[in-house]
Amino acid sequence: MSARSKPGFSRPTAILHRTPWTPPVAKGAEGMYIDLEDGRRVLDGVGGAAVVCLGNSHPKVIQAMKDQIDNVSYVYNMQLSNRPAEALADKLISMSKGAFTTCGFVCGGTEAMESVIKLGRQYYTEVGQPQRKNYIARLLSFHGNSVATLSLAYHPARRAPYVDLLNTECFHHVSPAYAKRFQKPTETEEQYVERLRQELEDKFVALGPDTVIGCKPFFVHQMFNNVFISLVVVAETVVGATTGVVPAPKGYFKAMKSVCDKYGALFILDEVMSGMGRMGTLHGWESFGDNVAPDIQAVAKGLGGGYAPIGAVLMSKKVADGIKNGSGLWKHGHTYQVRTHVFKRCGETKPSFAIMQGHPTGCAAALAVQNVIESENLLDNVRKQGAYLESLLQMGLKGPNAVAAPYTFDIRGGGGFWGIEFDFTDATNLNFGKEAFAFRVQARALELGLVVIGMTGGSNLEGTKGDHVLLAPAYIVTKEQIEKIAAIFVQSVEEVLKEVVI
Repeated sequence: MSARSKPGFSRPTAILHRTPWTPPVAKGAEGMYIDLEDGRRVLDGVGGAAVVCLGNSHPKVIQAMKDQIDNVSYVYNMQLSNRPAEALADKLISMSKGAFTTCGFVCGGTEAMESVIKLGRQYYTEVGQPQRKNYIARLLSFHGNSVATLSLAYHPARRAPYVDLLNTECFHHVSPAYAKRFQKPTETEEQYVERLRQELEDKFVALGPDTVIGCKPFFVHQMFNNVFISLVVVAETVVGATTGVVPAPKGYFKAMKSVCDKYGALFILDEVMSGMGRMGTLHGWESFGDNVAPDIQAVAKGLGGGYAPIGAVLMSKKVADGIKNGSGLWKHGHTYQVRTHVFKRCGETKPSFAIMQGHPTGCAAALAVQNVIESENLLDNVRKQGAYLESLLQMGLKGPNAVAAPYTFDIRGGGGFWGIEFDFTDATNLNFGKEAFAFRVQARALELGLVVIGMTGGSNLEGTKGDHVLLAPAYIVTKEQIEKIAAIFVQSVEEVLKEVVI
């Protein structure tokens, strides 16, 4: 039975949903559990979309939001700042260990990445290189659902309806860093990384008028008449939904950063899904990115943990100084979230310092979330429970007697973010009909009391092959809940497989 035909999936609704079925209604939630309108209580094994990090109804976060609404619920960011925004900005910068000096707030991941695109362009205009305009991202990536972020990324299915609207002049793509699928059998990991590094450098050269755009940052050979071509590299530290939690091979980000430095390009990381503790470290690049800090970084989901729509753009000193020494403000903003407050020192004509401000309630929620994560030492729990989850998945899906072993292509991830990819290329004895395996597993897991996300199209560049499922439990998850997540998930996979055997 397909997900869309199951009881509870056909109720009347005035909402145009994102799924071909009508989802059940949540009426309450506490901790790791969600209560549905039909009377069921389900365990949230994926945190919405790797958003929830403290579970639902955490008393400290709720109280912080109530207190803020009682004091100041909203001020317009071009007129006034607010205490939670200032405090959250200070905390994010102080926790970055010197990687960032300034930040700005937005309403979520897509807005964060849209803001990153504009910020990168603004930076180069501020430092006197207005001809720079090109961005390089990767195939099989996702950076948001706006027209600009769909152009930047390359998620075939999500791009498909809008191809004629997408910008192909300024946004370019290179191969994904996906060793399990695309590393050649004869290559070592180091050779694979070198091939990807060379491909990126070749793209730099191809987008420039000749082989040299810059020997070092901001240097241009005279033969090009001081023409700059902006080459900004953007990547997810750990690729999320598109391919299913795919970390890059060791040394990859160090190699990519070296190319950026050689040509004076900005190195930008999208940690909307993988950041703010999801990988077991505050920033994903600390554990899964060769510890290479970016020039600009986007974060969102784990920042507010689902309690409020909020994201942030973190800026290195290099980027912040470039803007502060120019106009002194971020030329970007939205009604409910971000704008700059600009200060001038006495006697100076140019702005000398800028604080990025956000919605009071959203920032109060995010500040409370981050304080709880820190005070309760939850990143230790993320690492501990993540390792346990991996061991259970390995045994249940790839162990000696596992029903799913012939079809489980990969189990990968780290901390609180895991992807399980299945491959049925040689499975001539299975018939899934019109519904993908990953969606069947998602539906069966929900029937059995577990929320997961099933995705397709991440196993080839065309987006036509592959099934993967994401797990991303909240940072508060217990050992017993990890065992339940693994058990229900394995049961769901096995039941679906047995149903489709010819």
